[in-house]
Amino acid sequence: MIMVQFSAFLSGLTKNISSKKGKKRRINLGREATETLAKESRKNGLLLTSSGNVCAEWSSNYISAYSKGGNKGTNQDSFIVWEGFGGKEDVMLCGVFDGHGPWGHLVGKRVKKVMPAYLLHYWQEAMAQCSILMDGELCKNANFDQFGVWKNSFTKACSMVDYDLELHPVIDSFYSGTAAVTIIREGDLIVLANVGDSRAVLGTTSDDGEVIAVQLTVDCKPSLSKERERIYTSGGCVCESDDEPGVSRIRVSINEIPEGPGLALSRAFGDFFVKDSGLISEPDVIQRTLTTRDRFVILATDGVWDVVSNEKAVEIVSSSADERDESAKRLVEYAAAQWKCKRPGFAKDDISVVCIFFNNPSSSQD
Repeated sequence: MIMVQFSAFLSGLTKNISSKKGKKRRINLGREATETLAKESRKNGLLLTSSGNVCAEWSSNYISAYSKGGNKGTNQDSFIVWEGFGGKEDVMLCGVFDGHGPWGHLVGKRVKKVMPAYLLHYWQEAMAQCSILMDGELCKNANFDQFGVWKNSFTKACSMVDYDLELHPVIDSFYSGTAAVTIIREGDLIVLANVGDSRAVLGTTSDDGEVIAVQLTVDCKPSLSKERERIYTSGGCVCESDDEPGVSRIRVSINEIPEGPGLALSRAFGDFFVKDSGLISEPDVIQRTLTTRDRFVILATDGVWDVVSNEKAVEIVSSSADERDESAKRLVEYAAAQWKCKRPGFAKDDISVVCIFFNNPSSSQD
């Protein structure tokens, strides 16, 4: 496995930041470097984009991933698992992407492809800016904020991802888009960036020794008060149709009369037909410091959460602990069966799950 000389890389990047070369050139160079790292990681079994498992010998993570198409046509879900992200052994990246609309499968795949490059670029740039050179080595300054660096990097990366989609010469994302939930683990810190209604749920041990569910992300939907307020402020409208009771959608509002198709998300990549009506691609970013009680995190598209509770999902994955390589598949198959029971007459959605098991977080909390 090839690991980059990180301090040397950041030192060069620090000089490049102050140069007059355009941002576009720096980002293009960053994408080329990321593609090189991705090829090497894939060759070494550290990068996964199809169903399988990742377990690096030097990592305390064990990751199981599985995806299954529904009854709506092409599977529009996709995911990525990347150990040693950016050439750093203590950094892991995972994400699930739930495309929708006529071009949703291509939008989701595009976001999966470019998100790591943009994220890595802005993270490395931020690391260079908040580091100082001591004895020929780059060291973090006294005010270094690990979560702040990742949050800022995610925010900038998501903005660039949406910009990339808007300018793409082939993929039409006007009436198509994707939700995405992405997790970074660096040491004992996990950072989650959520755009849409895919979800991250933690399995952690309670005081009495039971594994319980803790929902980490909030589903970004138009029915949420803060999301609804932004939509109306932007000139959009939130409506429910008679044939979808309880489902709120963003619609373009002209003179208080909603027009055109609606979107049941308040945050998404693409979907430019409602981008001026309150839809945003800005991620909701949260953090958690892992403890010895935290067992695993489930990332899944809404094909799971529409028919399976957080508690049931955690129960299924927890019972798979002795056979972790099958954990994601077991949850997907259970959700698929639940669609037949709970949503008769509805087409089964695409379903994707990534299970991230934490073996040895070094910090503890009572």
